[in-house]
Amino acid sequence: MNEIGNIVILTGAGISAESGLRTFRAEDGLWEDHPVEQVATPQGFAHDPGLVQRFYDERRANVRGASPNAAHLALGRLDAQWKGELLIVTQNIDDLHERGGAARVLHMHGEALSVWCVACDARHHWTGTLSDGPPCPACGQVAMRPDIVWFGEMPYRMEEIFAAIARADLFVSIGTSGAVYPAAGFVQQASASGARTLELNLEESLGSRLFDETRLGMASELVPAWVDQLLGAPLP
Repeated sequence: MNEIGNIVILTGAGISAESGLRTFRAEDGLWEDHPVEQVATPQGFAHDPGLVQRFYDERRANVRGASPNAAHLALGRLDAQWKGELLIVTQNIDDLHERGGAARVLHMHGEALSVWCVACDARHHWTGTLSDGPPCPACGQVAMRPDIVWFGEMPYRMEEIFAAIARADLFVSIGTSGAVYPAAGFVQQASASGARTLELNLEESLGSRLFDETRLGMASELVPAWVDQLLGAPLP
């Protein structure tokens, strides 16, 4: 695979499921037993901010209690050894990529361990609670919310993502449903730019037919094997 220089990897909830973090979009439309409209929209936050703050306090605690699995560690190894451009675009709000050793990571849907002050626009690393209304460390106002992109809001750093995809020789999707846009459309942009496309997923996604190749199985098995192949590791 010497012809591959630049890689963009999109990861979804499936890569963190084996670390004990439930996927965002369940078949019953619930996220952690709540309707997504209640806990993942600006309207839900305006209607019941206390509920939403408590919900993300729990997500924050869950993320801190989870550990990176073999798939995260493999991508960390790839990040350390890959000499070309590499961007891991994750839809996940956990920090398991970073704790797995990856540095070239972009969280397009925000981060559980970050809070955003809507009064002064400051963002802060945060591991505690927001339910008790702590003041913003920057401005002192009680105006902090989870730094999460909710439904109806624009994902972060989209221009940077599109530019990386346009330069990519290989686009890889790992553990995604292919149901949530704009991420679900990345494979089409990558193909239009001439990149090879690969899907690694537990089962076929809604967009599997758009990829040059799909490999099915557990992320903790597929991703390390693919990284070994990409880095030229000798087969056992």
